[in-house]
Amino acid sequence: MSPSSALQPDETPLRGRHAIVTGAARGIGAAIATLLAAHGARLTLLGRRREPLEQLRRSLPGGPHGAVLADVTDAAQVRSAFDEARAARGAVAILVNNAGQAESAAFARTSLDLWQRMLAVNLTGTFLCSQAALPDMLQSGWGRIVNIASTAGQKGYAYAAAYAAAKHGVIGLTRSLALEVARKGITVNAVCPGYTETELLRTSIENIVERTGRSADQARAELAAANPQQRLLQPREVADAVLWLCGEAAAGITGQSISISGGEVM
Repeated sequence: MSPSSALQPDETPLRGRHAIVTGAARGIGAAIATLLAAHGARLTLLGRRREPLEQLRRSLPGGPHGAVLADVTDAAQVRSAFDEARAARGAVAILVNNAGQAESAAFARTSLDLWQRMLAVNLTGTFLCSQAALPDMLQSGWGRIVNIASTAGQKGYAYAAAYAAAKHGVIGLTRSLALEVARKGITVNAVCPGYTETELLRTSIENIVERTGRSADQARAELAAANPQQRLLQPREVADAVLWLCGEAAAGITGQSISISGGEVM
């Protein structure tokens, strides 16, 4: 059964809301887009590669949905993509800043290039997309911005200084912007997943195997052990939290960093 087939008309609280999800082609972004669409939102999927975005767009319930190409670290591309999305599907009501990358290295071997890359895609991308979406929300007096941060924004991880610094920055941005717009009908929150079954996780496992000589199964078990529930998260679990934050029931929740990590962060 598809997510939309189980829904009754009164179970589509986001009907008519235009939602932009960045990094939407796969993993957590795809799960979020699918769930928002199932609850009535009109989706714009934003990413860097056309085909996976179009493949997801064709699978979404409801509509009309669309896809736009942009590198979230490029201000001109972000402005153009948001203008295109707005012209096709109306004012932006919901923004999910999901685009991100994770790379690891010992601090002494963290190059300036890696450092700047982690800040650009994880933090500057969130800043640029939020600036592009905010005018519509201010004009309408309603909006939801949800930033996909990480438990690495709530605690430190060895060999991930650049990534953790960027995600800590996302949480600082979330808190500050939430205060600026608190009286404007707009909420700004962060969701902080622990290790989640995505292609990003598979890349992390490959890095552990290459760096330590452990097997892929051993590396996977090591990551799962960080979760007190002794498991890896599923993208749908993160998407459920985002859906709640986008609805009216969470209107009083803003400036928060919600950890989805089985108790790893309390």
